[in-house]
Amino acid sequence: MSHVASEIATQPETWRRAAELVTRPEVARALPQPGERVAVVGCGTSYFMAQSFAALRESAGQGETDAFAASEFPAGRRYDRVVAITRSGTTTEVMALLEQLPPGSRSTVLTTDADRPVTRLVSDCVVLDFADEESVVQTRFATTALAAWRAGLGEDLTEPIEQARAQLNTPVDPDVVGRSQFTFLGTGWTVGVAHEAALKLREAAQMWAESYPAMEFRHGPISVVDHRSVVWIFGPVVPGLRDDLAATGAIVVHEDVDAMAHLTTAQRLAVELANRRGLHPDQPRLLTRSVVLTAPVA
Repeated sequence: MSHVASEIATQPETWRRAAELVTRPEVARALPQPGERVAVVGCGTSYFMAQSFAALRESAGQGETDAFAASEFPAGRRYDRVVAITRSGTTTEVMALLEQLPPGSRSTVLTTDADRPVTRLVSDCVVLDFADEESVVQTRFATTALAAWRAGLGEDLTEPIEQARAQLNTPVDPDVVGRSQFTFLGTGWTVGVAHEAALKLREAAQMWAESYPAMEFRHGPISVVDHRSVVWIFGPVVPGLRDDLAATGAIVVHEDVDAMAHLTTAQRLAVELANRRGLHPDQPRLLTRSVVLTAPVA
């Protein structure tokens, strides 16, 4: 079994540990406090989790929250706290952003080791060492960071954890595996989840995969969907979308489960597709565990 397959299977347990972790007073203080104006940043998978973080916090009424790719952070904009997500703790763009924050800025990093270089650049640190990974392809660290964030916002993760256990014990639909084009859709906080699902297929299996906010999908992208396609919907199905998709010939995947739990099936789909194509899902083409640039970030 590949590392990534093993890591996908452990997610219910790492989510449970994350929910317990944020009950500790020192961890709760490291996370944004109600009313703070917050920016969440990351790269790749971590950027997509930042999008989900921001949408969840705003919808919970905790305060204005923006998400940025670390390389696109608006340096002139002021926040009460910047939250960075980085599994490796060495990503160049994240390090550069944190180094340029004004003196005295409040900043928090979610990472896998208290001794990572990034921890020296922030005022607070949330260590998810139990969710670290061997695979280049991120799965459990990303979702465990999301679980910690959700629990920190007061969500009870009991049901999502149980739903994930059920998803992990359900075979991936062979009809879905047989298709060659994949589109993932979401609304609200699940838009970030949709982007992450598409990225897993691109990374692990080198598959044609894209992702959109569900309402945006009908503004052009639906035109390329046909009998070769799967359209995978996280969260609620927007009105009229199923009718629009019926004419395309695509397989529509939707389940009435938590999007984070449903993501575990999309992750397993990526591994299955990689295996069928003779690819090693732990070692995606042209990627490494951490992007460390040799030239300064502009």
